[in-house]
Amino acid sequence: MSSTTEKTIAVVGATGQQGGAVLRALKTDNEFKTRALTRHPREHSDIADEVVEADLDRPETLISALSGAHGLFLVTNFWQEGTDEIKQATTAIEVAKAAGVQHLIWSTLPNVDTISGGRFHVPHYTGKAKVDHIVRSAGFTHHTFVVPPFYYQNLLSVMAPQQRPDGSCGWTLPLNPNSRSIHMGDINEFGDIVAGAFSRPAEVGNGQYLPLVGDVLSFNEVIDTLRQLEHEFSFARAPRGVFPAEVEATFDYFEAHTYMGTFTVADFELANVVSGKQPTKFVAWAREHFRHPTGPM
Repeated sequence: MSSTTEKTIAVVGATGQQGGAVLRALKTDNEFKTRALTRHPREHSDIADEVVEADLDRPETLISALSGAHGLFLVTNFWQEGTDEIKQATTAIEVAKAAGVQHLIWSTLPNVDTISGGRFHVPHYTGKAKVDHIVRSAGFTHHTFVVPPFYYQNLLSVMAPQQRPDGSCGWTLPLNPNSRSIHMGDINEFGDIVAGAFSRPAEVGNGQYLPLVGDVLSFNEVIDTLRQLEHEFSFARAPRGVFPAEVEATFDYFEAHTYMGTFTVADFELANVVSGKQPTKFVAWAREHFRHPTGPM
């Protein structure tokens, strides 16, 4: 598709996994101009049509960064030290509205407090979910919610298998390994959903939720899949108290309600329609990325 519009999409988190995926998808589609928002524009000058300085903790930088933008992809990073996600998101939403942004897409997660009736406390999920009503009430012409899964990439990074004293390699987590509760996906495909949503505001710009789901697996199924690919990993369930309380609560929530909570197969299918493709299954992703029989790269 050749570019036929001067409409600009601003992307928060442009150098991260979600924002980076969004930029790549928008550039591939070539329907919109891209504007990357980053705290360090000089270091990333080639990632978009425009690269501008913006910091969610410095509202004054957002005013110029969002000036003239048609759309905004907004994501916050709970794990960045000192982050107040609700404050950051609220500020960005207010500035975007004042700047005349027409379509805001917010990267959210399930409200664990609501879904579990207060049984599980998972701030890095519920904090994002609490922003949803702020987006709804802001009065944008169009707004959409996108929901990232458990990244396949986590299994090679923050949750890579660990070597054990006995020489084996695998995962130790506070989770029943038979619980088929983890909605997973290739985060690189997240951008296709976002780009598709910006292209189809009449269909999915009215508060629809679009979750990326490539597979729903138990950890034993993850390991069985890897064994089929000649990787030998194991799993041990961690006793209570080994992991921080929020990590344990997250996995408890998975077991009780699944990663995606109350989102439905219809939501997943709508996201696939919007993205224009079927998301990659774990076995296909693992075949490409877990390259050595003795462990991942």
